Amino acid sequence: MKNSDVIIVGGGAAGLFCAFTAAQRGQSVLVLDSSNKVGKKILMSGGGRCNFTNLDITPENYLCNNPHFCISALNRYNQWQFIELVESHGIAYHERKHGELFCNESAKDILTMLLEECQQAGVVIKTKCEIKSVTAADQAGEPGDKEGHRYSLQTSIGAYHCKSLVIATGGLSIPTMGASGFGYEIAEQFGLSLLPRTAGLVPFTFSDGIKQISDTLSGLAVDVDMSVNGVSFRENMLFTHRGISGPAALQLSSYWKPGQSITVNLLPDEDACELLLGYKKTSAKSLLRNLLSQHLSKGLVLALQALHWPKYAETAMAEIPDAQLLAVAQQLSGWQLKPSGTEGYRTAEVTLCGVDTDQLSSKTMECKTQPGLYFVGEVVDVTGHLGGYNFQWAWASGYAAGQYV
Repeated sequence: MKNSDVIIVGGGAAGLFCAFTAAQRGQSVLVLDSSNKVGKKILMSGGGRCNFTNLDITPENYLCNNPHFCISALNRYNQWQFIELVESHGIAYHERKHGELFCNESAKDILTMLLEECQQAGVVIKTKCEIKSVTAADQAGEPGDKEGHRYSLQTSIGAYHCKSLVIATGGLSIPTMGASGFGYEIAEQFGLSLLPRTAGLVPFTFSDGIKQISDTLSGLAVDVDMSVNGVSFRENMLFTHRGISGPAALQLSSYWKPGQSITVNLLPDEDACELLLGYKKTSAKSLLRNLLSQHLSKGLVLALQALHWPKYAETAMAEIPDAQLLAVAQQLSGWQLKPSGTEGYRTAEVTLCGVDTDQLSSKTMECKTQPGLYFVGEVVDVTGHLGGYNFQWAWASGYAAGQYV
């Protein structure tokens, strides 16, 4: 395999899918990965159950500076095709909320499926392989050899040559899983533009009084509607020792910019103003905290009381002025929280932005200015919502490139 039709750098979801798709077309395919084993992020995903796709995949579930870019690939390899592949391997799965599909047993089932497809198609996989340099024949002033090998890779285990080179190295998220900026370095080497990368699907951190509240309430999940910049998500918010996490916070983090406040509606199914004014009439002798404890946990209510109505903590509802109740209602339905930041790439599920899609073919994932060089998966400026969308992008983009390499 010193000379291959296709070399894929990165043995994650997109890389492995691209590998067997290309090999099934008769191409000789070599996958090179720096880790001691491939698919590590697959194995840890979904709490070890792998949320491998979603029943409801639309372009609106993706962030990209060119929102039309992902449409072609997602249409040509959709969730139903991947589900069919999963079923053909006898993998049991189940649906959770919002159309999320998970393995019944283990994420290992998905990785095993991908590796079996690779093996059957004749893909060769080499691990513990560090790429030292990549050169293109035209970069070296050479036309390429008589077999048409356009790319040469110097690695820790030898030199390799290929006609098509696929970069499937992922982003910067979860460096303990082997994440690196290698894919971005290759993009820059060949003159492609990169959009500023940031951590996405990541918990928020706080440095003000909210940090203390979060620490005290750590482990508590609350059903909320959380919003920023006109985007909102109705999901659980989870208090942690460092700030807030949970699906609502993770989803919103992809839209949040440093310095912005987020809005949390703690009573998304209620009109908070009507609720409190109604309680004033029907439960005149009650304390506000006792009434709110019917809707929210006692610990959270006590924290909110200390923040928003400490002077009226022991005052019966009938004696609290309407203006004060309306002010509290506003805090319950529009609690403004200003994160100091996020937990960053250490715990982020994805990397936002990356290789500018304007320089790639949406049909093939090939660079428009560098023939034979392809980028797939997370390294590209396409980021899905939480819930299986990023895996579907991996399958779809890997398939798109695999059809053409």
